[in-house]
Amino acid sequence: MNKDRTLSRDVSATQIPSGDKQTLTAGTRIMIHQTLGGSFTVQTDFGLYRIDGRDGDALGEQVADHAVAAVTMADGAPDPTAVWDQLRKVFDPEIPVNIVDLGLVYSMDVEKKDEGHHVNVAMTLTAPGCGMGPAIAEDAKSKILLVPGVSAADVRITWDPPWNQSMISEEGKMKLGLI
Repeated sequence: MNKDRTLSRDVSATQIPSGDKQTLTAGTRIMIHQTLGGSFTVQTDFGLYRIDGRDGDALGEQVADHAVAAVTMADGAPDPTAVWDQLRKVFDPEIPVNIVDLGLVYSMDVEKKDEGHHVNVAMTLTAPGCGMGPAIAEDAKSKILLVPGVSAADVRITWDPPWNQSMISEEGKMKLGLI
């Protein structure tokens, strides 16, 4: 399949690794590098970008379905399983394993506040020098906010404890060819 494309319309994109939002205009030539987690990682003459799956039509691809089961707990809180499922849709643009199976997510909790239910996530990256942190954190936040009952989300990057390969799930190790 030819991954060289030309955008048919303007799309909002997240620059990699800075996480800055930019508009890629119609007519921009792109090369699709990865299509995981409901988003596209593309290369342009200006660098790498992540484009949300709902803009797949602009790339000549199928539009991703972002629907999340409308399940909330009795008190209106989001279902924690739905939050974890959304986190499993987040990928580093260079690694074909989601951030949960990579062992990058250290904690996820739901907190009841006056304004609603806030989801707090503590995660790390594979290396302290990884410039993808802002883009991955923003992708995680945007996917968490799709879960019914979530009014706000905070994704915090931490370096304690330091990540190592033993934190990768068995499924992740299989995808990476480590077992």
